[in-house]
Amino acid sequence: MKTKISVIGLILALTVSAIIITIPTTIAQAPTKATYAYIGAIPNPVGVNQEVLFHVGIFDSLTSTEYGWEGITVTVTKPDGSKETLGPYSTDATGGTGTVYVPTMAGTYTIQTHFPEQVIPADGGYAAPEGTTMQASDSEILELVVQTEAVPFYPTQPLPEEYWNRPIDAQLREWSTISGNWLLKEDYNLYAPYNDGPESAHILWAKTMTTGGLAGGEMDIHAMDCGDAYEGKFVDPVILNGKLYYPDGSSRDAWQRVVCVDLHTGEELWRKTLLDNRTIAFGQTFYWDSYNYHGVFDYLWVTAGSTWHAFDPFNGDLVYTMTNVPSGTPVFGSDGEILEYIVNTGQGWMALWNSSRVVSDAGSWRPQGNTYDAMDGIEWNITIATGLQGSPNRILQDTIIGTDIGRYGWYPRHTPIAIWAISTKPGEEGKLLYNTTWQPPAGNITIGFATASAEDNVFILSSKETRQFWGFNLKTGTEIWGPTDSEHYMNSFQITYGTNLPPPVWGYGVTTIAYGKLFCTSWGGIVYAYDVATGDLDWTYEAVDPYNEMLWGNAWPLRTLFITDGKIYVGHEEHSPISPKPRGAPTICLDVETGEMIWRIDGAFRQTEWGGRAIIGDSIIATQDTYDQRVYAIGKGPSETTVSIQNNIVTHGSTALVTGMVTDISPGTDDVTLTKRFPNGVPAVSDESMSDWMLYVYKQYARPTDAVGVQVKIEAYDPNGNYQDIGTTTTDAYGQFGLVIEPEIPGLYWIMATFEGSESYYGSQSTTYLQVEPAVTPATPIEPETEAPDTQTPDTQTPDTETPDTETPDTETPATEAPLISTEVAVIAAVAVACVIGVAAFWALRKRK
Repeated sequence: MKTKISVIGLILALTVSAIIITIPTTIAQAPTKATYAYIGAIPNPVGVNQEVLFHVGIFDSLTSTEYGWEGITVTVTKPDGSKETLGPYSTDATGGTGTVYVPTMAGTYTIQTHFPEQVIPADGGYAAPEGTTMQASDSEILELVVQTEAVPFYPTQPLPEEYWNRPIDAQLREWSTISGNWLLKEDYNLYAPYNDGPESAHILWAKTMTTGGLAGGEMDIHAMDCGDAYEGKFVDPVILNGKLYYPDGSSRDAWQRVVCVDLHTGEELWRKTLLDNRTIAFGQTFYWDSYNYHGVFDYLWVTAGSTWHAFDPFNGDLVYTMTNVPSGTPVFGSDGEILEYIVNTGQGWMALWNSSRVVSDAGSWRPQGNTYDAMDGIEWNITIATGLQGSPNRILQDTIIGTDIGRYGWYPRHTPIAIWAISTKPGEEGKLLYNTTWQPPAGNITIGFATASAEDNVFILSSKETRQFWGFNLKTGTEIWGPTDSEHYMNSFQITYGTNLPPPVWGYGVTTIAYGKLFCTSWGGIVYAYDVATGDLDWTYEAVDPYNEMLWGNAWPLRTLFITDGKIYVGHEEHSPISPKPRGAPTICLDVETGEMIWRIDGAFRQTEWGGRAIIGDSIIATQDTYDQRVYAIGKGPSETTVSIQNNIVTHGSTALVTGMVTDISPGTDDVTLTKRFPNGVPAVSDESMSDWMLYVYKQYARPTDAVGVQVKIEAYDPNGNYQDIGTTTTDAYGQFGLVIEPEIPGLYWIMATFEGSESYYGSQSTTYLQVEPAVTPATPIEPETEAPDTQTPDTQTPDTETPDTETPDTETPATEAPLISTEVAVIAAVAVACVIGVAAFWALRKRK
């Protein structure tokens, strides 16, 4: 018995020991987790050769945006049975991702996602425990129907055909092409994309900035100060989201205020002193794109040394501040972030500072009310080659180019010029692209760095004394063309000194590259356009001074204002203008391909070298005029068409006179000074008449005697609903038009007068109505009624005899002649007779009673 018990006990002991031994083994086994792959296709069905988005992944998300699942593939089986494998793909933290596929044949495709088995690593970020095996899985098989007919996508919206304003509904994506900003930040070029450049000098509004214009009286022919020669006004203006920002005084005023004006209406929205009388340095529009939040933020930046303040453009309130901003060459990144490249050629290092990293590298953008140490924005700091001479001249996308001639080229030289370039391309930051030299021509000439273009792979050097250019390959540093022929001798005073640097910089020519051309403007008064690939001169335009107002040339000294929409805009300015100022300073718009003049206005918008030049945003030009110290907006404006018919009820066979008026109803025409002069509205005129007309309307010049109006089209629908093109007429210089029409049939006519618009105005139309009555028709003659005499025939017996059958002669009975009475008159007469009879019957009845 003891033996049996002992055996049983031994068995139990061994069993328990086995259980104890196996328990740790079971706990130590790596956990597994089943996964469930998915597949989606958008759109489904889809047309042949249209893009379809595959949504692939598993339903397990991750806890950090730094992680994702790996190795996902998609099997595509085509209608002909052939297979295609897409991927592998990595997911984001949601556990999924997307890929675009383009089917090439009609029929039914099948698609399936495959998730491979993988183990969760030890560095965290996953919802399941470390070491968990995520089991492989396949999605359901999804059928993708591909049809020959394309499936519709959201329809595009046309660009505006009427006067428009801000805000632009975010669904009107196509309008981004005409709604550019002017941020001012120095980018060494005056190319301003995203605008529909105005093709006439039409003024939208004018706003007085400060006391200006002719002083008159005892001051005779002298004018008020205009802000040139170190005393700039309208300094550093900015256009941001359809609003214009500028200081309301000169750069030397003790009290500085910033003015915000609606660019489309001229309405002043706010006027504020920023901090301790600071002005705006530049504007910024910045796209924040993170895993949590996506949107654009805009700021006005005020800088004071290494401290930068961001203000809200909507109301002028301070948003946040950055201190210790490094000193470097600032540019805008692809999303509008402010980048500064700090290059130390002496010690051989280069760093990139990114403004967006100062605030956040997380999912949200929350800078409100904060002050940041800007040194947190250093994105990288790397070693570069030592021994590079000089300093950077341009930062162009993925290249920094430098020379030892400096930015201004102050001194002549005959020694070789050092030229070098460093890459900023991701993965190649700091790589030396070349370090070479170029021997300038003999003669101890002054060489300057003119401009550069990454798109055209070229940079330009220029010579002061010979007024010539040389072109170089941006990627290799080798000369590719030059020298060009010498330009006008007066250009020697400007051509090499810093090109497009903001004022105040004494003596600089303006060289700009756009549309494959190098444009140069300067004191010679000639616009030069060169083929930037060959250096060949394509065309020139000379801004002739017809009245010889300038003292040192036959043409107006010019400066490039900006280039946009296939057009270059230039204007006149001086460093230190004399008094009285030369009259008739031009603003000119030219075709960039041909040099053909599109419009020119003389005496309207004289520029300033020390203040702000004309700028453009939302397809509207904003500029100060130093003749009268007003700010002007130039662009296409709204119009109003009226139409009426004074006698709008006529009889058929008659004519009717259609009259009306076409007026300019731009915001500036509501000013009391214009409503008093033009009580019936400012007449609209042709594009060809616009420049002189604007001088008359806004500058009080004499009324042009040769102004031509605009064309108006008259259309109609007759009573039967048939369309009729009545004709076209032209308004007179007072805005009025008239056209005689002859309706074809009786009834109600719908009449429309349409001004289809021009380069100066958006179109407008108005309608009226015309009733055409049937024509007057002759009535049937009315015979006068004669009463036969009441005679009594004697009652005598007539013999019963047969009357002979004789034929009555066919003779016409003469009718009594009566006047023709119209139908209307006959009806009235009948009514009158009826009334008389009624009255007589009434009295007869009364007598019987």
